[in-house]
Amino acid sequence: MIRNDAIRVLIVDDSAVVRNVLRTALNDHPRIQVVAEAADPYAAREVLESRPVDVVTLDIEMPRMDGLTFLKYLMKYRPLPVIMVSSLTDRSSHASLQALSLGAVDVTLKPDAGEGLEGMAESLIEKILSCADIDPERLKALNVADERTAKRTEPKKFIPTALSRKIIAIGASTGGPQSLEILLKGFPAHFPPTLVAIHLPERFTKSYADRLDTVVPMRAKEAEDGELLVDGTIYVAPGNHHMTIRAIGADRRIRLSSGPKVFHQRPSVDVLFESVAEQDGLNSLGILLTGMGKDGAKGLLAIKNSGGFTVAQDEASCVVFGMPKEAIALGAAEEVLALDRIADRLRRKLL
Repeated sequence: MIRNDAIRVLIVDDSAVVRNVLRTALNDHPRIQVVAEAADPYAAREVLESRPVDVVTLDIEMPRMDGLTFLKYLMKYRPLPVIMVSSLTDRSSHASLQALSLGAVDVTLKPDAGEGLEGMAESLIEKILSCADIDPERLKALNVADERTAKRTEPKKFIPTALSRKIIAIGASTGGPQSLEILLKGFPAHFPPTLVAIHLPERFTKSYADRLDTVVPMRAKEAEDGELLVDGTIYVAPGNHHMTIRAIGADRRIRLSSGPKVFHQRPSVDVLFESVAEQDGLNSLGILLTGMGKDGAKGLLAIKNSGGFTVAQDEASCVVFGMPKEAIALGAAEEVLALDRIADRLRRKLL
């Protein structure tokens, strides 16, 4: 019997063992109910045509049709919050990042061989709960925005030394990979150093940074401990590491650490923003994008209080309004803007 207030989940995975473990764990949660399972996308499509579903968990590698191909179908004909289920292989990591760029809202990892699936189920529950209030129309709008900005890139310019005193810091979580890509496509190649803390698993951030480097005007890379911040470069915090900056005279360098998680996250947006506010607040611009929870709200306020310029993404363009909403409630956002307006606003502020 389907509970009226439950989040209705469809599990798509070719492993009967995985489906059984996830079904049991998800159905034990009072707010979640598995309404169907499918061993491949063809069976999943039949389910979607016959009953209501709120969230889909989707395996990457399956017979007959892979998860990416099915995701493209979903985003075109039946937009829904989709959480990708991925192994930690390089191939699966790359495919998962493609999925996030195509409209999947999050990714959870299968455990290594010999490890139980319980930790994966716990992570998946948290992500499903974060998807509960996502409006499918927002996913459709995000894809339209991505198409509009697809050709806005410029030739890359590699600037060898730090030229400006300005610094940009960005935080994002659920729905962030695609939203961040749309935002950064609007940044000119010569923009100030841009630091990014996004909630992605370890090893995914390197692939994500490499992908950004191919589609945005600025150079993009995974951040390294001790490296000098230079104009024209985007630095993505490595998964499972906090990223801060340290000013040494006129130079600003990156510091990576494995300190305690903040709001269950490492990297934490708050840790990055608070460091930027402390080390170079007057010259900083902080942007908080879509995501669940509170990470980044206090940090954005710290940037504002230190004299920096702050922006929160507006509710209408967010996949999940949690993080920006918390920042707005604190009075941390100097301006609240739609995703497709933020880059132009920063251009006017900096150029």
